[in-house]
Amino acid sequence: MKIAVMGGTGLIGSQVVGKLNAAGHQAVPHSPSTGVDIISGEGLDEAVAGADVVVNLTNSPTFDEASLDFFQTSMDNLLAAAHKAGVGHFVLLSIVGVDQVPELDYYRAKALQEQLLASGPIPYSIVRATQFMEFIDAVMSWTADDNTVRLPATPIQPIAANDVADAVAEVAVGAPLNGIRNIGGPEIFALDELGRITLSRKGDHRTVVTDPTAGTFAAVKGDVLTDKNAHLAPTRYADWLS
Repeated sequence: MKIAVMGGTGLIGSQVVGKLNAAGHQAVPHSPSTGVDIISGEGLDEAVAGADVVVNLTNSPTFDEASLDFFQTSMDNLLAAAHKAGVGHFVLLSIVGVDQVPELDYYRAKALQEQLLASGPIPYSIVRATQFMEFIDAVMSWTADDNTVRLPATPIQPIAANDVADAVAEVAVGAPLNGIRNIGGPEIFALDELGRITLSRKGDHRTVVTDPTAGTFAAVKGDVLTDKNAHLAPTRYADWLS
């Protein structure tokens, strides 16, 4: 099976490509570094030519209102090229709860991306993942200083990028879902508690202060970023930290 992986050189994409090729498929990574520009359309027809499946793992360079234009334009271009090439399955990686946080520009943009795919001409699958374990350090850095890290108690269900890549690769070689599959880590934490666990394991002596107004996740209400009924990945956070 030939699979064109857009964003195929990034954190998830490089692992998806490796897993698919190891399983005997022909997975080809595409990104600006390989000459494919999903905004201008440069190299796009060549990238999807002959592909059975397109996997879209690309991401907006910003998380503000400009991300809406990025996902609108990129999806318009990708869907047009894939449809023209006769691609039979389009797989998209998204976020658990993405349609439940309209206060965040980036989440509204990702929800738009999903809608464009679902209303488009190609059989599709959407894989929604919970927050990546690899991003926890970045989340803490947004609201940190030399002595404290300020975090809300937002419920988070961290999942390892390797487990996300496994799930995406599995869906890519299966029949189109024409719907959504939620995947998540095996444990749910309050974000402030996750911060304390992380700092402790790293020997970082800063104090985590619970602040319901701190950072991006302060806009999230309730437990919409978690799903106890999701397909649960095996990697626990403590094991990943080790």
